[in-house]
Amino acid sequence: MITVKYFASLRSLAGKDEDQFSMGSETTLLKLSHEISKTAPKVGEMILGEKVMVSVNLDVIALDAIIKDGDEVALLPPFSGGS
Repeated sequence: MITVKYFASLRSLAGKDEDQFSMGSETTLLKLSHEISKTAPKVGEMILGEKVMVSVNLDVIALDAIIKDGDEVALLPPFSGGS
């Protein structure tokens, strides 16, 4: 099972804090984004458009990265700030 955690505005778009997906022993972020799109279409669209930062087990990844069963995926919206 892959755990997906939604942060900030993505939590509102998804309507939940986290989700779980059974994708077999491994998958790609691209395939996972299609599964996310089934329940949170806007979030899936933002992943595909590379408008969110995606980390797996605290490491930022690209769309073609491999995600394994048991991994934790965090989705973070675009942000700005600082000085």
